[in-house]
Amino acid sequence: MSGLIYDVAIIGAGPAGLAAGLYAARARLDAVIFEKLGEGGQIAITNEIENYPGAPANSSGPSLSGRMAEQAREFGAKIIRDDIVDVELEGCTKKLTGKSGVYSAKTVIIANGGKAKPIGCPGETELVGKGVSYCATCDAGFFSDLEVFVIGGGDAAVEEAIYLTKFARKVTIVHRRDELRAAKSIRDKAFANEKLAFLWDTVVEEISGDGMVESITFKNVKTNEITTHNADEEDGTFGIFPFIGFEPVSGLYKGKVEMDPAGYIITDDNMKTNVQGVFAAGDIRVKSLRQVVTAAADGAIAAVQAEKYIEGH
Repeated sequence: MSGLIYDVAIIGAGPAGLAAGLYAARARLDAVIFEKLGEGGQIAITNEIENYPGAPANSSGPSLSGRMAEQAREFGAKIIRDDIVDVELEGCTKKLTGKSGVYSAKTVIIANGGKAKPIGCPGETELVGKGVSYCATCDAGFFSDLEVFVIGGGDAAVEEAIYLTKFARKVTIVHRRDELRAAKSIRDKAFANEKLAFLWDTVVEEISGDGMVESITFKNVKTNEITTHNADEEDGTFGIFPFIGFEPVSGLYKGKVEMDPAGYIITDDNMKTNVQGVFAAGDIRVKSLRQVVTAAADGAIAAVQAEKYIEGH
């Protein structure tokens, strides 16, 4: 471990981490962002971004995150490609151990984000952003007047399916059970929606397509019957929205910061965790809306609060 002690160490280079790096570096703090893969987080798998204020028309997730990263670097934030595998967060100096090095910092901003639970079927990964989406709020507009399948039966799945009916021609909820798990009030809204259809006792076996989703194969869990739905010839494609769960990437911090039962990190409005000098921002923390705009806001707040913490110590 070198003698260098960063002012702010940010773990994760999604919108929260990049915004934190920008604000920290702009405040003349020695800021570093650690990212094991590439900049962008969840938006890196989003083909187009329509709902980020001020984003140019036809912005893609990678292009928006690329501009965020470039801006953070311009102000002096360092982005280091390393996978942080252990953290020591107590005390005045925090220690981060990565696969490529060991680092020290006065403050830490946790911004690892979260991830949608995948279906796990063949074709899913290859067609993410090409008909497969994990964010209805982000991508619903791209399926206007098309057919859409929502996979799941919990509150999130049914609420997102109802939201998608504002755009899609028809929305079918595909659920492995014979009844929805969503709350009764949500179920009632769903059953009253004329655009919603239901495919019970069914799981997804495969998603196929040449460059975009063209077919989906189902299996009935009670009869084992296999059926395939192909895109309407005029449409050429359709949407698939898996909502079988979302999980924070927070295993690294278990037992080190306070979390809720689902593993989301608990913070106050200033992004402070229960550990002095440690903040959390973005999808990894307990919050009501997980979007690029709220993640960026979290990151900005966390960086400003980190600066205040350093000034007071």
